Amino acid sequence: MRGSEMRRRAPEFRRQSRRRLPGWIWWLVGIFLLVGLMLFVIHHNQKEQFRPPIVNKGSETEEVFHEKVNFTEELLSSTSFARQLADQMTLAKAYVILAKEHGNLQLAWELSSQIRNCQRLLSEVAVSGRSITQEEAHPIITRLARLIYKAQDSHYDISTTIVTLKSHALALEERAKAAVVQTAEFGQLAAESLPKNLHCLTVKLTEQWLQNTKLRSLSEEHRNSTRLVDNNLYHFCIFSDNVLATSVVVNSTVSNANHPQQLVFHVVTDRIHYGAMSTWFLMNDFKGCTVEVRCIDEFPWLNAASSPLVRRLSEMETKGYYYGGLKTPEREIKFHNPKFVSLLNHLRFYIPQILPNLEKVIFLDDDVVVQKDLTQLFSIELHGNVIGAVETCLESFHRYHKYLNFSQPIISSKIDPHTCGWAFGMNIFDLIAWRKANATALYHYWEEQNMDQLLWRTGTLPAGLLTFYGLMEPLDRRWHVLGLGYDVDIDDRLIESAAVVHYNGNMKPWLKLAIRRYKSIWERYVNLLHPYVRDCMFH
Repeated sequence: MRGSEMRRRAPEFRRQSRRRLPGWIWWLVGIFLLVGLMLFVIHHNQKEQFRPPIVNKGSETEEVFHEKVNFTEELLSSTSFARQLADQMTLAKAYVILAKEHGNLQLAWELSSQIRNCQRLLSEVAVSGRSITQEEAHPIITRLARLIYKAQDSHYDISTTIVTLKSHALALEERAKAAVVQTAEFGQLAAESLPKNLHCLTVKLTEQWLQNTKLRSLSEEHRNSTRLVDNNLYHFCIFSDNVLATSVVVNSTVSNANHPQQLVFHVVTDRIHYGAMSTWFLMNDFKGCTVEVRCIDEFPWLNAASSPLVRRLSEMETKGYYYGGLKTPEREIKFHNPKFVSLLNHLRFYIPQILPNLEKVIFLDDDVVVQKDLTQLFSIELHGNVIGAVETCLESFHRYHKYLNFSQPIISSKIDPHTCGWAFGMNIFDLIAWRKANATALYHYWEEQNMDQLLWRTGTLPAGLLTFYGLMEPLDRRWHVLGLGYDVDIDDRLIESAAVVHYNGNMKPWLKLAIRRYKSIWERYVNLLHPYVRDCMFH
């Protein structure tokens, strides 16, 4: 029994038998799977076809850049429409000029119209960065070609075009040369002329001088001051007919001096400006310094018998050359400047005669501004030389051969052409050594030799280079910085470190054509509060 029971289980413990699905169901499932797979493949292909290209963020700019057309390369390519249009436009412009010259205004207008269309198309494609298509270029190229053929049929051939364009080029070149000469003449005229504001100040001061007898009496009293001949004081000399410029030189010198009361200024001017110059320095106090004003007519020794320059100025030809309308084409405009033969400008060669009791003196041009205490110059050892000056031979063209004619034997036999040049404008003079070397007689000798102006053309610097040849002591460059009247690129640090800055050149600081960058240095020492200055609109 137990064996049969064990062989036969109760129904609840029996394994359930597997039920098999009918075949038609399997067929239906398979069909559904196949259709689904086909739909998936078709949908995937459509997405790939219409999907936009995937571009990495980092390379987006690079892809766009490569799609743009290089317009310069288009113009250089011999097969591009841009090159064809540019060439046709250039030729059409030439025919426009020819058509106008021959009175064919209709053709000139039609060519100009097509040129504008061509320029418009080239501008559009250059901005958009694409190539010109044949559809865009063909109409313009066709119309331009017809018009160019029409111009050629009107006998505007290539040879005529070349001759005409060459004549135009020559005419433009002549006009450019004339403009350069005219600009130089106008610039020189502006540099030589007296601005109306300066003239206004001179007139007001002269009127005050003539009306006020006390000023004239006070001027005579100052002439007898013992300070004028005291060698224990620091003496400066200025030769000028510009009242305001002289005032700036004096004011800047005393403003930067440690002991302005120990400074003495000897100012020499001409007869016309003597009253104005005297009135200005009598009406204004410059920190207790002494200012003596003298007239050049007070020097009886300055005459035609003793001075070759005075003798040359008395000749009618010289007067016409510098003061009249005589302008020879072979001479440059700048060398006609009357300042170069002004007696005031040449007084620097007569300082020992003007100041016979002095031993040392500093000479200052009227176009300088002093920024440091100059009294230290008096303690510089000149080693027996007459003049102390700053050398200017940082470049080769500032050597003696630049200023003097070494084809003349009298120059080449005595002077080394490679000697370093130097600058007038701020110089210390040892008057004892001057008198010992008889430098004024040397100046007269060289002026006599240059009566025909074959040794040098004009100016005081060549005469000074010869007069003080071998008698010059070089000074540190920081004592005297030049070029503020013509050079716009001077280093600011060099200007700041300079004891004296010099507005040499035509762009003087009191003129409208002054270099604005440097003008404030000069204006700093103009007395803008003076009623005469305000009335003459110096502001």
